[in-house]
Amino acid sequence: MSYNLLFLSTLVSEEFTDTAAIIATALIALLLVIIALFTARKKLNTKEIVYAGVAISASFVLSFIKFAPVQYGGSITLASFVPLIVYCYFFGFVKSLLATLIYGLLQFIQDPYVLTPATFALDYLLAFAAISVAGLFKNNQGMSALKTTLCVCSVYLTRFIMHFISGVIYFNEGMVWANLPANSAIGYSLLYQVVYLIPDMIICLVVMLIINQSGILQKIKPKTN
Repeated sequence: MSYNLLFLSTLVSEEFTDTAAIIATALIALLLVIIALFTARKKLNTKEIVYAGVAISASFVLSFIKFAPVQYGGSITLASFVPLIVYCYFFGFVKSLLATLIYGLLQFIQDPYVLTPATFALDYLLAFAAISVAGLFKNNQGMSALKTTLCVCSVYLTRFIMHFISGVIYFNEGMVWANLPANSAIGYSLLYQVVYLIPDMIICLVVMLIINQSGILQKIKPKTN
């Protein structure tokens, strides 16, 4: 791919990123309005909102403690998914969607870079909404080590699928590193995602197993759901 094409693709990406930042801010405002309406109609209670706020804030802060092994993309964080996974496990899949969507939009505003509307939806909306998959493992009887492992792996597998599809689109658009052939988008995307997602998943899983086996998870669990 010529440098002119790369430069043009970068300009297009920057232009869409600016637009997407405005859209993301508007979506956060809309989600907050939806939360207010849900609260008014007693679909969400104060406890659930407080837990969501704490989980989003904690995950967001932890996401700043990171190492980026790949350029223009994902990073290995200090178990940033753990607070939201715990929230999702406590309150279930449906209620978790709002919290995880807000988190995804905050991640975009923190470090905005997208190539197309499709990659914006996949990398920030759907990939982080994947955390709500943990809500499918909700069970008042607690989590075993096996269930904890399945829960975390399911979250990251869903996230991987979203990022992988986005990566294929990204590399097919010609946004590749210098001197690499542009006909292996699937291979590039697979390698790109694995480099940071697997270490991030392992860190998250280890922390989840520790807090679960130590009894911390049961201590912070709401008395009623």
